[in-house]
Order: sequence, then C-alpha cells, then structure tokens
Amino acid sequence: MNRQDSVYRVTILGSIVNMLLLVFKFLSGILGHSAAMIADAVHSLSDFLTDIVVLVFVKISAKPEDESHDYGHGKYETLATCIIGFALLAVAVMLGVQGIEKILAVINGATLPSPGIIALVAAVLSIVLKEWVFRVTRKVAREVNSPAVEANAWHHRSDALSSVGTALGIGGAVLLGSKWTVLDPIAAVVVSVFILVTAVKLIGESIGELMEKSLPKEMEDRIREVVLEEEGVSDIHHLRTRKIGSRLAIEMHLRMSGSMPLRDVHRKASKIEGRLRAEFGAQTHIMLHIEPLKSEY
Repeated sequence: MNRQDSVYRVTILGSIVNMLLLVFKFLSGILGHSAAMIADAVHSLSDFLTDIVVLVFVKISAKPEDESHDYGHGKYETLATCIIGFALLAVAVMLGVQGIEKILAVINGATLPSPGIIALVAAVLSIVLKEWVFRVTRKVAREVNSPAVEANAWHHRSDALSSVGTALGIGGAVLLGSKWTVLDPIAAVVVSVFILVTAVKLIGESIGELMEKSLPKEMEDRIREVVLEEEGVSDIHHLRTRKIGSRLAIEMHLRMSGSMPLRDVHRKASKIEGRLRAEFGAQTHIMLHIEPLKSEY
C-alpha cells in the first residue's frame, strides 16, 4: 500500500468514527440535558472537518514536481497541519470560555442542571473509540512520515481528553448530586488547557516550516557527521536545511582536492547523497556544491 492510500484509509476511518460520535454526542447531550456533552460534540465536529482538510491537502501534497513547483507540493501538507492547529486552538478557547462562564454562574448562585446517564455513556464511548483511533492514526503517521496525519492523530487524542473531562464532570454530577455539577465546567477548563498547549505546538512547528526554519541543531550535526565519513571531504560550509512537507532539503558546500579527477569527485558526491538519503529518507532533496581546498586557490 502506498503512502497516499495509507493516509486515506486511516483518515476515512477517523472520519467515520467522528461522524458516528458527532451524532450520538449531540443526541445524548440534548436528551441527557448536558451542555458539556454538546460542547464535546462540537469538538467532534472540528475533528470531522479536519479529517476533510487532511484528505484534501495530503492529496495535493502528493503531486509530483511541475513547472511552477520545482520542489514539489509538500508545503501543502504543512499548511494542513497549521489549519488543524488553529482548529484545535479555536476548540480549546471555546471549551475554556464556556467552562469559565459556567463556573462563574455557579459562584453567583446559579444551579447547573444535572446531566442524564446517557451523556455519561456517550463520554465513555468517546474516550475508548477516540483513543483507539489516535493510536492507529499516529502509527500510520510515523510509518509514512506525515506531519499532517500526526497532527490529526493528536486532534483525535484531544477529543479523547475532552471526553475524559466531560466524563468526570458528568459522572461527578450524577453520582454526587446537583451541588457538584460544577465539576463538569471545571474539568472542561482543565482539558481546554491541554488542547491549547497541543494547538500552540502544532501551529509553531508548521509556521516554522512555512517560514523555512532550519532543521534542529542535532540533525544538522548528524548531517555533517555523515558527509565527513566520505574520505577526501575536508570541510563543510554554507549548510542550509529545511523541511518540505514530509521531506527534508539539504544544501551545502564541500571542499575536496582540486587535483582529484572529475569522475572521482562525482562518485564521492553520489556516495554522500546515498548516505544522506539512507539516513534521512529516500525523498530527501540534496544539493552539493564542490569546491577545491583553500590552499589550491
């Protein structure tokens, strides 16, 4: 199964689960008089929408290089990750604001309605299903090296965490009585903070890639180690690195003896490219500029 098919299958699986949970959560929230479950249903709706984003953008990013995209279309996948991050951010803010409003209402003397058992069942079912989908999606994301699919996996995990908070709140209200219904919004606020942290991380990483941020120092150090394994390479400078979706781009200047035959220089450069692709992926973009030793100028 190729990369695109793997992404499609796991994303469609998540979409089906999200759609079923979306309907069940809305119904249980209405029938069980649970505002927290309705908010959780809105979170599932955001999951469903981001599944669509992944399907569309990963298909575009899989397109080969063309006249107007010399480096391929990998940045579309990064853009998808950024969109998912902002969707998570919006969900986190919405859940947090709603939770704070309810907490303030209780402080001012209001009594929150006690939710029904059907809402608790929906929350537990959501935890089980979304944690399972998270694990399956993350596994595929790492197999195909897709940041967008990994971001979507964490969106599934955020929905599971949201349902944990909802289950605690609803369970507390059901088991402890109406005086403890405030547990519902308190749990929602705590969960919203976790979702917010994940959203900020995804947005920061994806914007960094879109702005051509270099690879981490430890990766660049490893690139130097791999290149210097080739006998005859005396210096590496002007190293430039970045990500293009799921691919890496590596460009650098190398110094070799100017007396070496062109055939040997080409052979050594090809061996370096092979080592780098074996280390960082077969689709890695590599550009080597060979220069003579400084003493030979």
